[in-house]
Amino acid sequence: MTYALWIVQGLLAALFLFAGVMKFIMPIEEMTKEVPLPGLFLRFIGLAEVLGGLGLVLPGLLRIRPGLTRLAAAGLVIIMMGATVLSLVTMGVVAALIPFLVGLLLVFVAYGRWRLAPLSGSSQPSAVRTAS
Repeated sequence: MTYALWIVQGLLAALFLFAGVMKFIMPIEEMTKEVPLPGLFLRFIGLAEVLGGLGLVLPGLLRIRPGLTRLAAAGLVIIMMGATVLSLVTMGVVAALIPFLVGLLLVFVAYGRWRLAPLSGSSQPSAVRTAS
């Protein structure tokens, strides 16, 4: 299960890094032709995608707060829910299947890193522990 999660995490991270960077490279006028959203909001979504993509792999690779991986996946699920609804409204059912399937893969990563194969590392809080 760990290998499957790492493969899915790596592919999703590449997808979100690509999509997020493209939202910064493309001119705002070109992006808003396809999607009826404000340009600055699309840039914000691009930033969230880049940070989420990094959050899918970096905590596990660096072994620093690996619990953040499932939070990054959960945050990206929210973005993909919005993308699914927007695609459904503007482009139809077939186009909405892609963000829906990506969201399902993110749910798999979030649940997998929470229950099935949690990452180990320094995820314990550094605050003073209570005495028993």
